[in-house]
Amino acid sequence: MFLRMRIHARNNSLTFLDSEPKPHPGEHLHLRLHRARSVALTSQELVEVRAAQRTFEGAYMRTALGQFSFALVILKIFTEEFYAIGALFAVYGSAVLLVAAYRRYQGNRQFFTSGTGHGGVRKKFKTSGDTVLLMAALSLGAYVTLMVLTWRLVS
Repeated sequence: MFLRMRIHARNNSLTFLDSEPKPHPGEHLHLRLHRARSVALTSQELVEVRAAQRTFEGAYMRTALGQFSFALVILKIFTEEFYAIGALFAVYGSAVLLVAAYRRYQGNRQFFTSGTGHGGVRKKFKTSGDTVLLMAALSLGAYVTLMVLTWRLVS
């Protein structure tokens, strides 16, 4: 690793230019109360937050619409032995829509403050980990149910 240095002739000092890492741009955020008013964002950061929100909401909607479309194809094309599988995909699509609504509700409460034991206020950020776990459990349940329904078709 090479270090860049600057020598100051006036006071005979030496400065290392690459010695300290630069902070991440997101580390200078100031939290307040509600998410809509909680972070003092620049216009570029606000665009990034909105883009991420649109991305996640779009992903949930595309997933739900894909499940509804697949359920409709199964219900329309295949015989009645496959109706249970079509119903499974319709229920899974509805559940994804409910998870999307929950994530939106939760997203409005991600930035908050809490009191510390010493009378101070602590600023916190809550991630969407519980939504990820909910979707994982929901998907796992849907896949297991699909395996059971497919096994019943074979036997």
